[in-house]
Amino acid sequence: MKKEKSTSITRRGFVGTTTKALTALLIIPRFVMGGKSQTGVPYLAPSDLINLGFIGVGKQGRGLTRSFLNTGQTRIAAISEVYEGKALRTIDTIQETYKANTTLGTFATIPVYNDFRELLARKDVDAVVIATPDHWHAAMAVRAAAAGKDIYCEKPLSLRVKEGRAMVNAARKYDRVFQTGSMQRSWPEFRQAVELIRNGYIGEIKSVKVNVGPPPTAYNLPTEPVPAGLDWDLWLGPNEPVGFNSELAPPLSKDVFPNWRNYREFGGGMVTDWGAHMFDIVQWALGMDDSGPVEVIAPDGKDHKFLTYRYENGITMTHETWEWSNGIHFVGTTGEIKVQRKKIETSPITLAERIITESEKHVYKSVDHYKDFLNAMRTRTKPVCDVEIGHRTASVCNIGNIAYRLNRALQWDPVKEVFKKDAEANALLGRIMRKEWAI
Repeated sequence: MKKEKSTSITRRGFVGTTTKALTALLIIPRFVMGGKSQTGVPYLAPSDLINLGFIGVGKQGRGLTRSFLNTGQTRIAAISEVYEGKALRTIDTIQETYKANTTLGTFATIPVYNDFRELLARKDVDAVVIATPDHWHAAMAVRAAAAGKDIYCEKPLSLRVKEGRAMVNAARKYDRVFQTGSMQRSWPEFRQAVELIRNGYIGEIKSVKVNVGPPPTAYNLPTEPVPAGLDWDLWLGPNEPVGFNSELAPPLSKDVFPNWRNYREFGGGMVTDWGAHMFDIVQWALGMDDSGPVEVIAPDGKDHKFLTYRYENGITMTHETWEWSNGIHFVGTTGEIKVQRKKIETSPITLAERIITESEKHVYKSVDHYKDFLNAMRTRTKPVCDVEIGHRTASVCNIGNIAYRLNRALQWDPVKEVFKKDAEANALLGRIMRKEWAI
């Protein structure tokens, strides 16, 4: 098809110019000197370092290169990016990271690929970090698992419920370690809230309020000229062609998070973007990491003023605005917990700093989301936010968006992952992908 030819030509030019023009990094660590790095990790021999391939290095992916390099346990073996300027900027960031922390090693060349499949073909890549727009996640993750790579994939995990299940199936089929980038599971305030709830400190949970912003809209932006260095067709990937607009892929002069997430063709609005963080903590607290609600009800202005989820045990969760932006409010029979990033308030007030004793219930403890993934790779165990967990949280977000779109109540079967007796709603659980990228 036309795509294959244009991608090949673009890639040759991209890789040819970047590898000649850029100096990037491979680690030659100071393990021969003994001792520990600034991160407290013993200096590792090159054979003990985990080789990462980064797929998508816009604003989020660029930040992740720093996070993984600063563990002292990795090196970056390759990068895949369809926007040349953003690849170059990420290379600069990597260089700055090494200059700021000289214990990480010395410089060498990192190849940059336009087509991520060439990165997957490299035998020296142990794992991939996927930080592309949501519409690409499933197509990339399934292929990465088949290529024998472990996977760290940004949240929200999937654009559609069926795509999330395909990601779980691929990870299990090929025995891959898969960490969802829901790093709040590695933050103390959220773990504290979850363990307080699991141990009954606010009694039985009756209701939960989650404030995360609106659902997506259909793509409706005017077409603009495609900037130099961007392979727009490959950016679209699985999606049917639409005209380029800089809101989807901002120019290099604007170092901001792009707004593709606001359009249902590419993301799920704030319901999935922030919801994948906050609904995730609710799922964790309620012990629903392998399940989910049984009903989702669109706001009707009467009995249900807000999008409302109902769990089988009677707990209700609403998507509504309240005092804390991107926050969660748990209401129990004997107390309450409010939590957001870097902040937790409880009633009774003493619960916020309550020490959960060894004899009480505890959840998986991770204090560093990136090191947790690397450790799971080494031990071949599941990380704190395994692919099934990420899929279940994304499903909560995605079925909420379907209820918003259809503007009615939907009965959800979390075991079969289908809506009950509702063909119209079930048709929205998946989408048609272009043949080259179908899963």
